[in-house]
Amino acid sequence: MQLLPCSPRAAFTAALLLGLAACAPRVPVSSPSVTAPVGPPNKYADATLRQIATAQDERSTSALLPFLSSPEAAYRREAALAFASVQDPAAVPALAQLLAADPDASVRRMAAFALGQTADTTAGAAALSARITSEPDRAVRRYALEALGRSTSRASFETLVRLPAPLLQDTSAQVGQAWGLYRAALRGITSEAAVTRVVQLLAMPTPYRARLAAANTLARIRNLNLTPFAAQITKACQTDPDYAVRAAATLALGKVTAPEVAPTLAVLARRDKDYRVRLSALRAMTKAMYSPVKEAAWDALADKEEQVALVAAEFFLANATGEPGSLFLDKANKTAPWRVRATLLAAALRQEGTNRADIRQAIEQRFAAASSVYEKGYLLKALSEDPAAYAFVEQATFAPGQPVVLGTYGIEALVALRHQPAFPAAQRPAFARALKRAISSGDVAMMGTAAEAIRDPKLASGNELPGAAFLREAQGRLVLPRDLEAWQSIQLTIDYLEKKKPTAQPIAKAATHPIDWALVQTIPAGQKAVVHTSKGPVTLLLLVEQAPGSVASFVQLVKAGFYNQKNFHRMVPNFVVQGGCPRGDGWGSSDYNLRSEFADLRYGEGAVGLASAGKDTESCQWFITHSPTPHLDGRYTIFAQVEKGMEVVSQLEIGDSIDRIELLP
Repeated sequence: MQLLPCSPRAAFTAALLLGLAACAPRVPVSSPSVTAPVGPPNKYADATLRQIATAQDERSTSALLPFLSSPEAAYRREAALAFASVQDPAAVPALAQLLAADPDASVRRMAAFALGQTADTTAGAAALSARITSEPDRAVRRYALEALGRSTSRASFETLVRLPAPLLQDTSAQVGQAWGLYRAALRGITSEAAVTRVVQLLAMPTPYRARLAAANTLARIRNLNLTPFAAQITKACQTDPDYAVRAAATLALGKVTAPEVAPTLAVLARRDKDYRVRLSALRAMTKAMYSPVKEAAWDALADKEEQVALVAAEFFLANATGEPGSLFLDKANKTAPWRVRATLLAAALRQEGTNRADIRQAIEQRFAAASSVYEKGYLLKALSEDPAAYAFVEQATFAPGQPVVLGTYGIEALVALRHQPAFPAAQRPAFARALKRAISSGDVAMMGTAAEAIRDPKLASGNELPGAAFLREAQGRLVLPRDLEAWQSIQLTIDYLEKKKPTAQPIAKAATHPIDWALVQTIPAGQKAVVHTSKGPVTLLLLVEQAPGSVASFVQLVKAGFYNQKNFHRMVPNFVVQGGCPRGDGWGSSDYNLRSEFADLRYGEGAVGLASAGKDTESCQWFITHSPTPHLDGRYTIFAQVEKGMEVVSQLEIGDSIDRIELLP
């Protein structure tokens, strides 16, 4: 599964929030005295809009429902949009009525959007299906089609697939249908007829937004044989004018079983003008293609874009067979980017029949000489390919006085070592003791990772441990909600060891960190912030009108200097770069959590979102997307957009610093 932009244990699927945060006193909605914004005021000068947004933040359906009947269309629209974040099925009947009868098209659009976000597969899907053919406004119909994909059941899916003939040539309907089929595919709902229609929508002159959705649908549906559509997909890879469509179509090409695919991917990896397409070509290459594409991948190690070089190294780590480890060791020694080099060293260790001792020694020497804690962490990650490195990795993991980041990488490397088929049975008790030591360390990353390993049935480490008492003791020392992920991981492990169903998580209070409306009203609608990084400046446009609580929190942290000298701790090529963690490893948080704010926004190139461990668990970490990333839409708060500096964003790597963030006047 592709990693999501959240703190490291994104496998936590429950959207929970523990209402134990220490937070500032609640600011009344009608706060009478605020400092005037420097630029044009934002919309929350309107007290009624503040009331609606407060009800959204508090997840109060009862407070929001009356606004759906307001005589003012603006208030009906905002209230409908609020339910896209609240996502309460109890609001579905009122939203359905709004979609069917409201005289204002903008209100109907937001009603459709909210119904999709609520994902009600019965009444909600029925209301959306009925509106597709009866809706006179093309934009509303487009919203309804996409929303139906978010909420459709298999019974209503045919409505989305087989549109009436007049709509098939309507460009707005094409966009809506394409995104609807994409949203349904993300939920595992598709069909042969749907795939055929998606391929039709991939072709020019279909609108860009439809082609983008179609390409992403084909790229993300699992276990799909696209061989019958090889010609259409290949044409999109080679000729579509938009890089994002070409990149997604190129990923889809990897699902085509045909002899011409490998040379096509090799050409794309070498020649496409956009690095994100070259990168996708490398990701689409499989082990079965290794021989005909390895020279192109080898050339890509020298690509001027480090992201491409890194994915090329990852290709060899995952797919190289029958190669001498010394080949990758020699290449690593000639490679400057440390992350590419560490990945090649891991590939060297992974080769069967290799004299691992020499490679292991070379990695250990680099570890001793490395000045960057992140490089040291990646070298431990490389050593996790060789069970003989266990003692070295364990010693590095628990070395006294080390940065917390190294402990995080170290415990992950120990777990990866234990997963190696050749891990010695005699070493398993020592590994179990290391997990217990990590749980007792008080470090949230070590605790969370070790707890996850203990409940992994493939490792059976729980059999080597003395019950769950030590886990309860460690859990009792955690602070909530700051240490939410570690707390949850330990609780899941306690339940696993005691053979219980997962414990129901405590329900959050109405608002553990209410929106600071006094601060919001000082932020102009066009407020910008410059992130001064070690690679250069990145200018953000803060979206205070779409995410007031998130922007207010960000501005407050910026003014306090919270982000000064923090690092970017995560970079997934052609996905996201993420920073803002006070620990520097993705396990850190502020002392409060925020409510998710899902506005009518999309994750395009340069969208800035808040990381989370599930709905309503946002905090201080944020990420920037390298390109359109539509599977994040409606799941992570977007609070800003890169206005200038995407060339800097594409160069940011793990360990690069956020020197400071400046709010522009």
